[in-house]
This record gives sequence, C-alpha cells and structure tokens, in this order.
Amino acid sequence: MAAKNSDEPEGLYELTFGFTDEGIEFQSYENSLKSNISYSSEEILIEEEEEEENVNDSEENKAFWASQEELLKTTLCRTTSFESKVRKATKEALKELKFTSFKCSCRKMVSDGCRKCMQREISDRLTNEGYNCFICKSKWKSTPEIPSGEYTYIEVMTNASSEKGEMKVIIELNFRGEFEMARANEGYNRLVEKLPEVYVGKIERLRNLIKILCCASKKCMKEKKMHMAPWRKHKYMQAKYLGSPEIKSETIFPVNYLRRLPRPSGSCSLLICLIA
Repeated sequence: MAAKNSDEPEGLYELTFGFTDEGIEFQSYENSLKSNISYSSEEILIEEEEEEENVNDSEENKAFWASQEELLKTTLCRTTSFESKVRKATKEALKELKFTSFKCSCRKMVSDGCRKCMQREISDRLTNEGYNCFICKSKWKSTPEIPSGEYTYIEVMTNASSEKGEMKVIIELNFRGEFEMARANEGYNRLVEKLPEVYVGKIERLRNLIKILCCASKKCMKEKKMHMAPWRKHKYMQAKYLGSPEIKSETIFPVNYLRRLPRPSGSCSLLICLIA
C-alpha cells in the first residue's frame, strides 16, 4: 500500500479511501464531489424559494395594511347631520368637565374621573340639551370562543317622530384605548392612531369599524406569531356594543343627589326600562 502523502489533507485522504473488514475499497472521488455539488445546489434553490416567499409575504402584508387604512379612512369620514350635532354637544360637554375640574362623585382616586362618573356627567349634560340620552348596559354569556362579561356605554336616539326613522348614536369615551395593544406591529399601530379618542357615531358605522379593527388585530397576531386574546376577538367586541342592552337608564343624577333621595316605594321608579 502506498504511504499517505504528508502534504495531502487528512480529510481528503479519508474521503477518497474507505477501509472495510474485507480489505481496501476504492471510492470514487469524482462521485463524492458530484454528490456534494448536487447537495449545495439544492440548498441554494431552497434558500432562493424562501427569499421569494418572504418577498411575496411582505408585498401581501403591505397591500393588506394599505387596504385597511383606506377602509378605516372612508368609514370615519362619513357622517350625518344628527351624528354631527351629537358629536358637537359631546365635545362641548367634555370641555365643560375639563374646565370645571371634574372629580368623581363616587370618590375614586382617579385623576380624570372614573368611566362610570364620566358617562353619568356626559349623559346628564346631553339630556339637559334635549337629547334622548341613555346609559346602556350590555351583558353576554360565555361561549367556547369568548368569556362572559358586561359593558356600559352611552346611547343617543333621535325622536320617534323623525321622518328618517329612528337612529341610534353610540358614544364611547375611550374608543381608541379599547383597541390599543402593547406589542402590536407598525401596521396595526398606524390604524389605531387614526381612531378618534372619543367615538360618536351611528351603530352601523361602529359595526364596520369593529370589523376592520378586529380583522387587523387578527392579522397582527398572526404576523407576530402570538395568541389572540378572547377579548380581542370580533364576537367579543360585537357583544360589547352591538347586542341588545339589558338596562337603559334615562334619568341621570349625581351620586350625592341620589344618596339624599328617600327610599322609593314600590310604585316609584327611576325610569329604568328592561330590554328583552
């Protein structure tokens, strides 16, 4: 047997020759080289396909977020005269609360007042302006998809004698905050930034906005490879605003005033109507 050349790399020598129990077996260096070249070519092809898929995914994502922004913009731009009036009245009521240094009548230590007291104050002012204003409370049972819960919001209705029929306008004082997410991607954050902090609009318009934002949050979670929280789901958001409210409270009094009222008799009510 020829001695191994000391200048020849050890790895190449072992690759060219293999030793078996039956003797010396010659291996084709050319075949091994072709096999390695073929394997390298397959790796390059796979990498190119992955890069192409990434480019396609990137273009698809850009198109999705651009379309969602356009849908959101179109939906927010639409309005009616009644919505505009309620929006203006709500804005004025919020200004009054700001200038009068509004404090919670329930004595909760919150800088800008708790949600319940804010709703009561806004509803009270709109009622004084002649609007049919209610504080609505929605309740829903748990399902395999979403947990049970309850939610309150302000609703303003047109007069029953209106020629165009009854219209419901929803007021959500923390609309943008309801859709904010801590670890959202850039596309979703851009959508949320375009939302008004306070929503005042028709229930049909709210339905469209919820659909747009929930679709976007689902896409965001998929891109981030994160679990979709049940309270972010479309059905949960629908249950909050678009279901039939159980309670509508029409008379809005300060809490301190209610404490001074005598205990009501069986025939007395605070104009609370239950909706089936």
